Amino acid sequence: MHFEVLVEDRSGTLALEAILPKILGTNGSEHSWRLLPYRGLGRLPRNLTAGGDPAKRILLDNLLRLLRGYGRSLRHMPAAVIVVVDLDNRDCIAFKQELLDVLDACRPAPVTLFRIAIEEGEAWLLGDRDAVVAAYPEAKTAVLDRYDQDSICGTWEVLADAVHPGGAARLKRLGYPAAGAAKCDWAEKIAPHMDVERNRSGSFRVFRDGVRRLAEDPPHNPPPH
Repeated sequence: MHFEVLVEDRSGTLALEAILPKILGTNGSEHSWRLLPYRGLGRLPRNLTAGGDPAKRILLDNLLRLLRGYGRSLRHMPAAVIVVVDLDNRDCIAFKQELLDVLDACRPAPVTLFRIAIEEGEAWLLGDRDAVVAAYPEAKTAVLDRYDQDSICGTWEVLADAVHPGGAARLKRLGYPAAGAAKCDWAEKIAPHMDVERNRSGSFRVFRDGVRRLAEDPPHNPPPH
């Protein structure tokens, strides 16, 4: 089974590099995957056309074009596309339906799994407190204690306040490049310690179980129609 994994940013890709082998339990010969980081989430087009600028690598702006391409290129393979995005402050049910509407506009459509981190990808890291502490032994446990798993609370800021010198306030003063670099550092250091069987994040478990279902029963993409 082959997976094409589209991720909205570099930090999410770094986390999944460590997490996917744990989920699939593969020795590298049974399954394969390619992780494709984008430069931000963007937004879905109002009209379902093949618009978007490939050079800008903004995920949702180009999603229809990407899925249509995969529908053609993967149609004879046991393969699936996995799209991993953050919920941020959206309504989860409505956002998922918007993503499915894009897939429905593809002819042919690839086998596609949409998975949404609630509120942000850092929720999946915070779902394994032991992994956070293993990566950052000086983490502020009082901050971790206050976190309500998968809540809309400024998730990356919680992790920053727990593990980063000066916390989220310092990163916000420094601006996006510093915050983006910090998120990549957290992903690289925490994800290798994660126990995917005991993660407390509900949105992570939905991601994990969806990937495993596809791997256990590889689909064959339908022919063009």
